[in-house]
Amino acid sequence: MSDNASPMDASATPVEEAAQESSEASLPDRQGSKARQLLGMKGADAGETSIWKIRLQLMKPITWIPLMWGVICGAASSGKFLWTSEYVLISLACMLMAGPLLTGYTQTINDYYDRELDAINEPYRPIPSGVIALSQVVTQIWVLLIAGVVVSYGLDRWAGHSFPTITALAAGGALLSYIYSAPPLKLKQNGWLGNYALGASYIALPWWAGHALFGELNLTIVLLTLFYSLAGLGIAVVNDFKSVEGDRQLGLKSLPVMFGVTTAAWICVLMIDIFQGGIAAYLISIHQNLYAVLLILLIIPQITFQDMYFLRNPLENDVKYQASAQPFLVLGMLVAALALGHSSYLVR
Repeated sequence: MSDNASPMDASATPVEEAAQESSEASLPDRQGSKARQLLGMKGADAGETSIWKIRLQLMKPITWIPLMWGVICGAASSGKFLWTSEYVLISLACMLMAGPLLTGYTQTINDYYDRELDAINEPYRPIPSGVIALSQVVTQIWVLLIAGVVVSYGLDRWAGHSFPTITALAAGGALLSYIYSAPPLKLKQNGWLGNYALGASYIALPWWAGHALFGELNLTIVLLTLFYSLAGLGIAVVNDFKSVEGDRQLGLKSLPVMFGVTTAAWICVLMIDIFQGGIAAYLISIHQNLYAVLLILLIIPQITFQDMYFLRNPLENDVKYQASAQPFLVLGMLVAALALGHSSYLVR
């Protein structure tokens, strides 16, 4: 017995000692599961009782980050962002609109209409686990939507827009989110159209909002970001691998259901790589060669992680692949945005 052992240690049976060690060893796992639960990630456990934490889980904070990053990219591509306290604060307000408010609205309404699917794929989610009433979910949907539109209108007023561009983008994005999740259209039932709508929502819409906040939204930015959203379509397909069984049972035509897991994985990675490569080629065409090289260098590790994780086992490694590869994709978005901003600056 060690010098610092307690009297309880001396009287503990081997079974009790093993149970205690197992409990202590599983503590980090439980804490990690709690964190995943609040972030809205795959692999969480049910059991949260705080209504505010449950509401946060419905909003899936982990999904806010790409939208907030999209706003940053839009500000960069405008070429008119200034590092002043006013511009930083107004940028944060735009990120609040795009992330916690409107993405939170999108995730909540998606969970509301996906409650039968989640009962199969993710029964620990708040609605299928029964820890929040449907009436409370509906209230949350409306509060987030109205708050997002109000903030977008305030941003238009700050920018001095004669036409409320950002408000229109917020309303259009909210409508797209509704028809993506809700019947009768329920775009997510269509693997191609639904995933492209998701990709465009995560890349193009916040990018347009950030660009319009500080500059003039133009056709070049609209078309390029829609093209970039085709890479986002590939990222959206990655999310379908976690729910293949439920999608198959409910007749949802996700790409893994339509083409099989292996073929869908290849479609996914080819779209991610090819369309990012297309953006790099465009940067070369406008003589932004340094930025094009940086973008290509950021595509290479994505291809590496695709081979290491995703293509070998999409069902088991989807989350691992996203965690390792997506930081390079979002950095590539910023590189492209800086190139466009620099190009517009040179034109002026």
